[in-house]
Amino acid sequence: MRVTLAVPSRKRRKRLLKCAKGYYGATSKRIRIAYDAVDKADSYRFVGRKQKKRQFRRLWTVRINVACRDLGMTYSAFINGLKKAKIELNRKVLADLAVNDAAAFASLVAKAKETLAS
Repeated sequence: MRVTLAVPSRKRRKRLLKCAKGYYGATSKRIRIAYDAVDKADSYRFVGRKQKKRQFRRLWTVRINVACRDLGMTYSAFINGLKKAKIELNRKVLADLAVNDAAAFASLVAKAKETLAS
């Protein structure tokens, strides 16, 4: 008696096509092409999770730099002043303060300037 494994095969293919849903043209409809596309997408997805962290840190740095320059200070001098003043806030929090609470950020910049001057 011949075993076809039709049910598990169909289940596996349906799962794959569900992952490929929305891809362009035959990539979302043909099994052999969809396998390659989904594998490639998975590798990009893995890399993208790593890049996301880098990109957000760059965004926070830019936001902090812009806010510092408005207050007459550079980013590197600001970070150096905070370290010397022993103020430990990460860049995510600093960027959030720069965007949403200008007064608090200005006080941090003043503290950094004061520490660097002494």
